[in-house]
Amino acid sequence: MPKASPFSYPIRFFSHLIFWLETLVNERLLRKETALLLEERYEWLHKILIYSVIASLNNMTKESPLVSVIVPAYNADTFIERTLNSILTQTYINIEVLVVDDGSEDRTAEIVKSFVEKDSRVILLEQKNAGVAAARNLAIEKSSGEYIAPIDADDIWYPQKLEKQVQYMLEGDQSLGLVYAWSVRIDENDLIFGISDIEYYKNFLTVEGTVYPALLYTNFINNASAPLIRRSCFKKVGFYNCKLKAHNAQGCEDWELYLRIAEHYKFRVVREFLIGYRQVRGSMSRNYLSMERSYNLVMAEFRPRHPEIATYIYNLSTSNFYIYLLEASQECGDYWNTVVLVYKAIKLDYTQIVRLFKRHFLMKLILKIAGKPIMHFMGLEHDYWYKAFKMRNKKFSKISDINCMIKIPNKTGRTNKDQQQYVELYERIQLQKWLRILQFLKQLNEQSTQLKEK
Repeated sequence: MPKASPFSYPIRFFSHLIFWLETLVNERLLRKETALLLEERYEWLHKILIYSVIASLNNMTKESPLVSVIVPAYNADTFIERTLNSILTQTYINIEVLVVDDGSEDRTAEIVKSFVEKDSRVILLEQKNAGVAAARNLAIEKSSGEYIAPIDADDIWYPQKLEKQVQYMLEGDQSLGLVYAWSVRIDENDLIFGISDIEYYKNFLTVEGTVYPALLYTNFINNASAPLIRRSCFKKVGFYNCKLKAHNAQGCEDWELYLRIAEHYKFRVVREFLIGYRQVRGSMSRNYLSMERSYNLVMAEFRPRHPEIATYIYNLSTSNFYIYLLEASQECGDYWNTVVLVYKAIKLDYTQIVRLFKRHFLMKLILKIAGKPIMHFMGLEHDYWYKAFKMRNKKFSKISDINCMIKIPNKTGRTNKDQQQYVELYERIQLQKWLRILQFLKQLNEQSTQLKEK
Protein backbone atom coordinates (compact mmCIF):
# COMPACT_ATOMS: atom_id res chain seq x y z
CA MET A 1 0.00 0.00 0.00
CA PRO A 2 1.42 3.45 -0.88
CA LYS A 3 1.82 5.88 1.96
CA ALA A 4 -0.72 8.67 1.81
CA SER A 5 0.73 12.09 1.12
CA PRO A 6 -0.21 14.70 3.75
CA PHE A 7 -1.83 16.65 0.93
CA SER A 8 -3.84 13.74 -0.50
CA TYR A 9 -7.03 14.41 1.47
CA PRO A 10 -7.41 18.12 0.58
CA ILE A 11 -6.54 17.27 -3.02
CA ARG A 12 -9.17 14.55 -3.07
CA PHE A 13 -11.72 16.94 -1.57
CA PHE A 14 -11.06 19.69 -4.10
CA SER A 15 -10.96 17.18 -6.98
CA HIS A 16 -14.38 15.83 -6.08
CA LEU A 17 -15.73 19.35 -5.54
CA ILE A 18 -14.49 20.65 -8.89
CA PHE A 19 -15.80 17.55 -10.69
CA TRP A 20 -19.20 17.99 -9.01
CA LEU A 21 -19.38 21.66 -9.93
CA GLU A 22 -18.53 20.92 -13.55
CA THR A 23 -21.25 18.25 -13.65
CA LEU A 24 -23.82 20.75 -12.43
CA VAL A 25 -22.84 23.19 -15.17
CA ASN A 26 -22.94 20.51 -17.86
CA GLU A 27 -26.38 19.37 -16.74
CA ARG A 28 -27.56 23.00 -16.86
CA LEU A 29 -29.02 22.84 -13.40
CA LEU A 30 -27.82 26.32 -12.49
CA ARG A 31 -29.19 29.68 -13.46
CA LYS A 32 -27.07 31.97 -15.62
CA GLU A 33 -26.13 34.35 -12.81
CA THR A 34 -25.28 31.42 -10.52
CA ALA A 35 -23.11 29.92 -13.25
CA LEU A 36 -21.09 33.18 -13.49
CA LEU A 37 -20.50 33.12 -9.74
CA LEU A 38 -19.60 29.46 -9.97
CA GLU A 39 -16.98 30.23 -12.65
CA GLU A 40 -15.22 32.63 -10.26
CA ARG A 41 -15.30 30.05 -7.46
CA TYR A 42 -14.00 27.38 -9.84
CA GLU A 43 -10.94 29.47 -10.77
CA TRP A 44 -10.19 29.96 -7.06
CA LEU A 45 -10.55 26.25 -6.32
CA HIS A 46 -8.41 25.37 -9.32
CA LYS A 47 -5.56 27.54 -8.03
CA ILE A 48 -5.74 25.85 -4.62
CA LEU A 49 -5.66 22.45 -6.30
CA ILE A 50 -2.58 23.40 -8.36
CA TYR A 51 -0.75 24.62 -5.24
CA SER A 52 -1.65 21.38 -3.46
CA VAL A 53 -0.42 19.35 -6.42
CA ILE A 54 2.92 21.16 -6.49
CA ALA A 55 3.40 20.77 -2.75
CA SER A 56 2.46 17.10 -2.86
CA LEU A 57 4.75 16.40 -5.81
CA ASN A 58 7.63 17.73 -3.73
CA ASN A 59 6.80 15.10 -1.14
CA MET A 60 6.43 12.20 -3.57
CA THR A 61 8.23 8.95 -2.73
CA LYS A 62 9.16 5.89 -4.74
CA GLU A 63 5.97 4.26 -3.43
CA SER A 64 3.92 6.54 -5.71
CA PRO A 65 4.98 5.46 -9.21
CA LEU A 66 4.53 7.72 -12.20
CA VAL A 67 1.50 6.98 -14.39
CA SER A 68 1.66 8.01 -18.05
CA VAL A 69 -1.76 8.94 -19.38
CA ILE A 70 -1.91 8.67 -23.19
CA VAL A 71 -4.62 10.47 -25.17
CA PRO A 72 -4.90 10.01 -28.95
CA ALA A 73 -6.92 12.89 -30.39
CA TYR A 74 -8.29 13.44 -33.89
CA ASN A 75 -10.77 16.30 -34.45
CA ALA A 76 -11.65 16.09 -30.78
CA ASP A 77 -12.30 19.74 -29.94
CA THR A 78 -15.87 18.99 -28.81
CA PHE A 79 -14.86 16.82 -25.85
CA ILE A 80 -11.07 17.06 -25.33
CA GLU A 81 -11.41 19.79 -22.68
CA ARG A 82 -13.73 17.65 -20.55
CA THR A 83 -11.47 14.64 -20.98
CA LEU A 84 -8.37 16.55 -19.82
CA ASN A 85 -10.24 18.05 -16.88
CA SER A 86 -11.27 14.57 -15.74
CA ILE A 87 -7.62 13.45 -15.95
CA LEU A 88 -6.11 16.44 -14.16
CA THR A 89 -8.60 16.24 -11.29
CA GLN A 90 -7.71 12.64 -10.47
CA THR A 91 -6.98 12.00 -6.79
CA TYR A 92 -3.78 10.23 -7.89
CA ILE A 93 -1.58 13.15 -8.93
CA ASN A 94 1.79 11.66 -9.91
CA ILE A 95 0.93 11.60 -13.59
CA GLU A 96 2.09 12.87 -16.94
CA VAL A 97 -0.45 13.43 -19.69
CA LEU A 98 0.69 12.91 -23.29
CA VAL A 99 -1.84 14.09 -25.86
CA VAL A 100 -1.13 13.12 -29.47
CA ASP A 101 -2.83 15.34 -32.04
CA ASP A 102 -3.25 12.90 -34.93
CA GLY A 103 -3.45 15.48 -37.72
CA SER A 104 -6.60 17.21 -36.48
CA GLU A 105 -8.25 19.85 -38.67
CA ASP A 106 -10.12 21.58 -35.85
CA ARG A 107 -9.15 23.37 -32.61
CA THR A 108 -7.87 20.26 -30.81
CA ALA A 109 -4.22 21.36 -30.67
CA GLU A 110 -5.19 24.90 -29.63
CA ILE A 111 -7.25 23.60 -26.70
CA VAL A 112 -4.51 21.22 -25.56
CA LYS A 113 -1.92 24.02 -25.72
CA SER A 114 -4.03 26.05 -23.29
CA PHE A 115 -3.74 23.13 -20.83
CA VAL A 116 0.02 22.87 -21.43
CA GLU A 117 0.40 26.50 -20.38
CA LYS A 118 -1.52 25.93 -17.14
CA ASP A 119 -0.23 22.49 -16.08
CA SER A 120 3.32 21.24 -16.59
CA ARG A 121 2.09 17.63 -16.48
CA VAL A 122 0.43 18.02 -19.90
CA ILE A 123 2.55 17.37 -23.01
CA LEU A 124 1.34 17.90 -26.59
CA LEU A 125 2.72 15.71 -29.38
CA GLU A 126 1.72 16.25 -33.01
CA GLN A 127 1.89 13.97 -36.03
CA LYS A 128 0.31 13.57 -39.46
CA ASN A 129 -2.84 11.49 -39.42
CA ALA A 130 -1.75 7.89 -38.91
CA GLY A 131 -4.57 6.36 -36.91
CA VAL A 132 -5.37 5.73 -33.28
CA ALA A 133 -2.89 2.87 -32.83
CA ALA A 134 0.05 4.91 -34.16
CA ALA A 135 -0.96 7.86 -31.96
CA ARG A 136 -1.06 5.70 -28.83
CA ASN A 137 2.28 4.11 -29.73
CA LEU A 138 3.95 7.51 -30.13
CA ALA A 139 2.71 8.54 -26.68
CA ILE A 140 3.98 5.31 -25.11
CA GLU A 141 7.39 5.76 -26.73
CA LYS A 142 7.69 9.31 -25.36
CA SER A 143 6.33 8.44 -21.91
CA SER A 144 8.30 7.72 -18.73
CA GLY A 145 5.75 6.16 -16.37
CA GLU A 146 5.89 2.74 -14.77
CA TYR A 147 2.22 2.33 -15.72
CA ILE A 148 0.38 3.32 -18.91
CA ALA A 149 -3.21 4.55 -18.75
CA PRO A 150 -4.85 5.08 -22.17
CA ILE A 151 -8.00 7.16 -22.57
CA ASP A 152 -9.85 8.21 -25.71
CA ALA A 153 -10.28 11.93 -26.33
CA ASP A 154 -14.06 11.86 -25.84
CA ASP A 155 -14.25 9.71 -22.68
CA ILE A 156 -13.92 10.80 -19.06
CA TRP A 157 -12.60 9.31 -15.82
CA TYR A 158 -14.21 9.70 -12.43
CA PRO A 159 -11.88 11.08 -9.72
CA GLN A 160 -10.56 7.89 -8.06
CA LYS A 161 -9.98 5.82 -11.20
CA LEU A 162 -6.18 5.94 -11.24
CA GLU A 163 -5.78 5.87 -7.46
CA LYS A 164 -7.67 2.61 -7.07
CA GLN A 165 -6.02 0.94 -10.05
CA VAL A 166 -2.51 1.87 -8.89
CA GLN A 167 -3.34 0.50 -5.44
CA TYR A 168 -4.26 -2.86 -6.99
CA MET A 169 -1.07 -2.86 -9.05
CA LEU A 170 1.08 -2.24 -5.97
CA GLU A 171 -0.68 -5.06 -4.12
CA GLY A 172 0.21 -7.51 -6.93
CA ASP A 173 3.49 -8.85 -8.24
CA GLN A 174 5.12 -8.62 -11.69
CA SER A 175 2.75 -11.27 -13.05
CA LEU A 176 -0.11 -8.75 -12.79
CA GLY A 177 -0.10 -6.92 -16.10
CA LEU A 178 -3.43 -5.12 -16.31
CA VAL A 179 -6.04 -3.68 -13.93
CA TYR A 180 -9.40 -2.63 -15.34
CA ALA A 181 -12.56 -1.07 -13.90
CA TRP A 182 -16.20 -0.86 -14.92
CA SER A 183 -17.56 1.71 -17.37
CA VAL A 184 -20.83 3.56 -17.71
CA ARG A 185 -22.21 4.94 -20.95
CA ILE A 186 -22.50 8.72 -21.16
CA ASP A 187 -24.11 10.99 -23.73
CA GLU A 188 -22.93 14.26 -25.26
CA ASN A 189 -23.67 16.11 -22.00
CA ASP A 190 -21.75 13.66 -19.77
CA LEU A 191 -25.04 12.27 -18.43
CA ILE A 192 -25.00 8.59 -17.51
CA PHE A 193 -27.55 6.24 -19.07
CA GLY A 194 -28.04 2.55 -19.80
CA ILE A 195 -27.25 0.98 -16.40
CA SER A 196 -30.13 -1.39 -15.68
CA ASP A 197 -28.58 -4.53 -14.25
CA ILE A 198 -25.78 -4.26 -11.70
CA GLU A 199 -25.86 -8.05 -11.24
CA TYR A 200 -24.64 -8.45 -14.82
CA TYR A 201 -21.44 -6.63 -13.93
CA LYS A 202 -21.02 -8.64 -10.74
CA ASN A 203 -21.50 -11.98 -12.51
CA PHE A 204 -19.80 -11.47 -15.87
CA LEU A 205 -17.40 -8.51 -15.69
CA THR A 206 -15.29 -9.56 -12.72
CA VAL A 207 -12.84 -11.94 -14.38
CA GLU A 208 -9.39 -12.01 -12.76
CA GLY A 209 -6.18 -14.02 -12.93
CA THR A 210 -5.58 -15.96 -16.16
CA VAL A 211 -8.32 -14.61 -18.42
CA TYR A 212 -7.41 -15.42 -22.04
CA PRO A 213 -10.33 -17.76 -22.98
CA ALA A 214 -12.84 -15.48 -21.22
CA LEU A 215 -11.41 -12.41 -22.97
CA LEU A 216 -11.64 -14.23 -26.28
CA TYR A 217 -15.31 -14.94 -25.59
CA THR A 218 -16.08 -11.28 -24.88
CA ASN A 219 -14.15 -8.06 -24.40
CA PHE A 220 -15.18 -7.64 -20.76
CA ILE A 221 -12.80 -4.66 -20.39
CA ASN A 222 -15.30 -2.95 -22.68
CA ASN A 223 -13.29 -0.03 -24.10
CA ALA A 224 -9.85 1.55 -24.55
CA SER A 225 -10.18 3.95 -21.61
CA ALA A 226 -10.63 1.36 -18.85
CA PRO A 227 -7.24 -0.33 -18.22
CA LEU A 228 -4.07 0.54 -16.35
CA ILE A 229 -1.23 -1.42 -17.95
CA ARG A 230 2.20 -2.25 -16.55
CA ARG A 231 4.90 -0.79 -18.80
CA SER A 232 6.80 -4.09 -18.98
CA CYS A 233 3.80 -5.60 -20.83
CA PHE A 234 4.59 -3.50 -23.90
CA LYS A 235 8.21 -4.66 -23.84
CA LYS A 236 6.98 -8.26 -23.74
CA VAL A 237 4.10 -8.26 -26.24
CA GLY A 238 4.69 -5.12 -28.32
CA PHE A 239 2.61 -1.98 -28.86
CA TYR A 240 -0.80 -1.37 -30.42
CA ASN A 241 -1.31 -2.99 -33.84
CA CYS A 242 -0.96 -0.42 -36.66
CA LYS A 243 -1.54 -2.98 -39.40
CA LEU A 244 -5.33 -2.90 -38.96
CA LYS A 245 -5.56 0.65 -40.32
CA ALA A 246 -3.73 -0.43 -43.48
CA HIS A 247 -6.61 -2.88 -44.10
CA ASN A 248 -9.22 -0.21 -43.30
CA ALA A 249 -10.06 -2.30 -40.27
CA GLN A 250 -9.77 -0.03 -37.25
CA GLY A 251 -11.82 -0.64 -34.14
CA CYS A 252 -10.42 -3.68 -32.32
CA GLU A 253 -6.88 -2.41 -31.60
CA ASP A 254 -7.49 -2.29 -27.86
CA TRP A 255 -9.06 -5.78 -27.67
CA GLU A 256 -6.21 -7.21 -29.75
CA LEU A 257 -3.65 -5.74 -27.33
CA TYR A 258 -5.53 -7.07 -24.29
CA LEU A 259 -5.48 -10.56 -25.81
CA ARG A 260 -1.72 -10.42 -26.31
CA ILE A 261 -1.23 -9.24 -22.73
CA ALA A 262 -3.56 -12.00 -21.46
CA GLU A 263 -1.33 -14.61 -23.07
CA HIS A 264 1.46 -13.73 -20.61
CA TYR A 265 0.01 -11.79 -17.66
CA LYS A 266 -2.78 -11.85 -15.08
CA PHE A 267 -5.62 -9.33 -14.82
CA ARG A 268 -7.45 -7.73 -11.87
CA VAL A 269 -10.64 -5.68 -11.68
CA VAL A 270 -11.74 -2.72 -9.57
CA ARG A 271 -15.43 -3.44 -8.95
CA GLU A 272 -16.59 0.15 -9.34
CA PHE A 273 -17.80 2.35 -12.19
CA LEU A 274 -14.86 4.69 -12.79
CA ILE A 275 -14.97 5.37 -16.56
CA GLY A 276 -17.46 7.36 -18.61
CA TYR A 277 -17.60 5.75 -22.07
CA ARG A 278 -19.15 8.23 -24.49
CA GLN A 279 -21.68 7.06 -27.08
CA VAL A 280 -22.08 9.49 -29.98
CA ARG A 281 -22.89 8.99 -33.63
CA GLY A 282 -19.94 8.90 -35.97
CA SER A 283 -17.48 7.64 -33.35
CA MET A 284 -15.15 4.73 -34.08
CA SER A 285 -17.30 2.40 -31.98
CA ARG A 286 -20.25 3.09 -34.34
CA ASN A 287 -18.27 2.37 -37.56
CA TYR A 288 -19.56 -1.18 -37.74
CA LEU A 289 -18.19 -2.12 -41.19
CA SER A 290 -14.62 -1.27 -40.19
CA MET A 291 -15.06 -3.03 -36.86
CA GLU A 292 -16.32 -6.23 -38.51
CA ARG A 293 -13.19 -6.37 -40.67
CA SER A 294 -11.07 -5.58 -37.63
CA TYR A 295 -12.62 -8.38 -35.57
CA ASN A 296 -12.20 -10.95 -38.35
CA LEU A 297 -8.51 -10.07 -38.82
CA VAL A 298 -7.83 -10.28 -35.07
CA MET A 299 -9.52 -13.68 -34.69
CA ALA A 300 -7.71 -14.98 -37.78
CA GLU A 301 -4.43 -14.09 -36.09
CA PHE A 302 -5.14 -15.59 -32.67
CA ARG A 303 -7.01 -18.77 -33.59
CA PRO A 304 -4.03 -20.68 -35.10
CA ARG A 305 -1.89 -19.74 -32.06
CA HIS A 306 -4.25 -21.46 -29.64
CA PRO A 307 -5.53 -24.78 -31.02
CA GLU A 308 -6.40 -25.79 -27.44
CA ILE A 309 -9.28 -23.29 -27.40
CA ALA A 310 -12.56 -25.06 -28.16
CA THR A 311 -14.41 -24.12 -31.37
CA TYR A 312 -17.62 -23.28 -29.51
CA ILE A 313 -15.83 -20.39 -27.74
CA TYR A 314 -14.97 -18.80 -31.09
CA ASN A 315 -18.55 -19.31 -32.30
CA LEU A 316 -20.01 -17.69 -29.19
CA SER A 317 -17.54 -14.84 -29.45
CA THR A 318 -18.38 -14.15 -33.09
CA SER A 319 -22.12 -14.34 -32.41
CA ASN A 320 -21.83 -11.87 -29.52
CA PHE A 321 -19.83 -9.50 -31.71
CA TYR A 322 -22.47 -9.63 -34.46
CA ILE A 323 -25.08 -8.64 -31.86
CA TYR A 324 -22.91 -5.65 -30.92
CA LEU A 325 -22.51 -4.69 -34.59
CA LEU A 326 -26.20 -4.92 -35.42
CA GLU A 327 -26.96 -2.31 -32.78
CA ALA A 328 -24.53 0.08 -34.47
CA SER A 329 -25.82 -0.91 -37.91
CA GLN A 330 -29.45 -0.12 -37.14
CA GLU A 331 -28.49 3.16 -35.47
CA CYS A 332 -26.86 4.19 -38.76
CA GLY A 333 -30.05 3.31 -40.64
CA ASP A 334 -28.60 0.32 -42.50
CA TYR A 335 -31.54 -1.91 -41.59
CA TRP A 336 -31.08 -4.57 -44.23
CA ASN A 337 -27.50 -5.15 -43.13
CA THR A 338 -28.90 -5.37 -39.60
CA VAL A 339 -31.14 -8.25 -40.72
CA VAL A 340 -28.09 -10.01 -42.20
CA LEU A 341 -26.19 -9.60 -38.92
CA VAL A 342 -29.17 -11.01 -36.99
CA TYR A 343 -29.07 -14.09 -39.22
CA LYS A 344 -25.31 -14.51 -38.77
CA ALA A 345 -25.56 -14.18 -34.98
CA ILE A 346 -28.40 -16.72 -34.66
CA LYS A 347 -26.67 -19.14 -37.05
CA LEU A 348 -23.67 -19.37 -34.69
CA ASP A 349 -25.68 -19.28 -31.45
CA TYR A 350 -29.43 -19.89 -31.64
CA THR A 351 -29.93 -18.75 -28.02
CA GLN A 352 -29.48 -15.18 -29.28
CA ILE A 353 -33.16 -15.37 -30.28
CA VAL A 354 -34.07 -15.13 -26.60
CA ARG A 355 -31.79 -12.11 -26.22
CA LEU A 356 -33.45 -10.31 -29.13
CA PHE A 357 -36.96 -11.06 -27.84
CA LYS A 358 -35.97 -9.91 -24.34
CA ARG A 359 -35.18 -6.46 -25.69
CA HIS A 360 -38.06 -6.35 -28.21
CA PHE A 361 -35.30 -5.81 -30.79
CA LEU A 362 -37.05 -7.43 -33.76
CA MET A 363 -40.26 -5.49 -33.19
CA LYS A 364 -38.34 -2.21 -32.99
CA LEU A 365 -36.43 -3.11 -36.16
CA ILE A 366 -39.64 -3.78 -38.11
CA LEU A 367 -41.10 -0.45 -36.97
CA LYS A 368 -37.92 1.38 -37.99
CA ILE A 369 -37.88 -0.24 -41.44
CA ALA A 370 -41.54 0.73 -41.94
CA GLY A 371 -40.99 4.28 -40.68
CA LYS A 372 -37.83 5.06 -42.63
CA PRO A 373 -39.57 6.11 -45.92
CA ILE A 374 -41.96 8.35 -43.98
CA MET A 375 -39.12 10.04 -42.10
CA HIS A 376 -37.21 10.48 -45.37
CA PHE A 377 -40.28 12.07 -47.02
CA MET A 378 -40.59 14.50 -44.09
CA GLY A 379 -36.88 15.41 -44.29
CA LEU A 380 -36.11 13.92 -40.90
CA GLU A 381 -33.53 11.38 -39.74
CA HIS A 382 -34.43 7.75 -40.36
CA ASP A 383 -35.20 7.06 -36.68
CA TYR A 384 -36.28 10.52 -35.56
CA TRP A 385 -39.56 9.27 -34.06
CA TYR A 386 -37.81 6.51 -32.13
CA LYS A 387 -35.13 8.83 -30.73
CA ALA A 388 -37.79 11.32 -29.63
CA PHE A 389 -39.73 8.58 -27.83
CA LYS A 390 -36.57 7.14 -26.31
CA MET A 391 -35.42 10.56 -25.09
CA ARG A 392 -38.74 11.14 -23.32
CA ASN A 393 -38.33 7.87 -21.44
CA LYS A 394 -34.57 8.05 -20.95
CA LYS A 395 -33.39 7.76 -17.35
CA PHE A 396 -30.14 9.35 -16.24
CA SER A 397 -28.11 8.41 -13.19
CA LYS A 398 -25.36 9.77 -10.99
CA ILE A 399 -22.10 7.86 -10.65
CA SER A 400 -22.34 7.92 -6.83
CA ASP A 401 -25.80 6.34 -6.94
CA ILE A 402 -24.67 3.62 -9.35
CA ASN A 403 -21.63 2.68 -7.26
CA CYS A 404 -23.85 2.51 -4.16
CA MET A 405 -26.06 0.02 -6.00
CA ILE A 406 -23.12 -2.38 -6.28
CA LYS A 407 -23.50 -3.20 -2.58
CA ILE A 408 -27.24 -3.85 -2.90
CA PRO A 409 -28.04 -7.50 -3.79
CA ASN A 410 -30.36 -8.41 -6.65
CA LYS A 411 -30.63 -4.88 -8.02
CA THR A 412 -31.58 -5.81 -11.57
CA GLY A 413 -33.91 -2.98 -12.49
CA ARG A 414 -36.63 -5.25 -13.90
CA THR A 415 -39.84 -3.29 -14.30
CA ASN A 416 -41.64 -4.84 -17.27
CA LYS A 417 -43.56 -7.93 -16.17
CA ASP A 418 -44.24 -8.94 -19.78
CA GLN A 419 -40.49 -9.30 -20.30
CA GLN A 420 -39.92 -11.26 -17.10
CA GLN A 421 -39.99 -14.71 -18.68
CA TYR A 422 -37.54 -13.68 -21.42
CA VAL A 423 -35.24 -11.95 -18.91
CA GLU A 424 -35.07 -14.99 -16.62
CA LEU A 425 -34.59 -17.43 -19.50
CA TYR A 426 -31.89 -15.26 -21.07
CA GLU A 427 -30.06 -14.88 -17.75
CA ARG A 428 -30.07 -18.65 -17.20
CA ILE A 429 -28.69 -19.24 -20.69
CA GLN A 430 -26.02 -16.57 -20.27
CA LEU A 431 -24.98 -17.99 -16.91
CA GLN A 432 -24.71 -21.51 -18.32
CA LYS A 433 -22.51 -20.31 -21.19
CA TRP A 434 -20.35 -18.27 -18.83
CA LEU A 435 -19.92 -21.18 -16.39
CA ARG A 436 -18.87 -23.33 -19.33
CA ILE A 437 -16.21 -20.78 -20.27
CA LEU A 438 -14.97 -20.59 -16.66
CA GLN A 439 -14.84 -24.39 -16.42
CA PHE A 440 -12.71 -24.49 -19.56
CA LEU A 441 -10.49 -21.79 -18.07
CA LYS A 442 -10.09 -23.87 -14.90
CA GLN A 443 -9.04 -26.92 -16.93
CA LEU A 444 -6.39 -24.91 -18.77
CA ASN A 445 -5.01 -23.58 -15.47
CA GLU A 446 -4.83 -27.10 -14.04
CA GLN A 447 -3.00 -28.37 -17.13
CA SER A 448 -0.58 -25.46 -16.92
CA THR A 449 0.11 -26.17 -13.25
CA GLN A 450 0.76 -29.85 -13.96
CA LEU A 451 3.25 -29.00 -16.72
CA LYS A 452 5.14 -26.64 -14.41
CA GLU A 453 5.34 -29.29 -11.70
CA LYS A 454 6.84 -31.79 -14.15
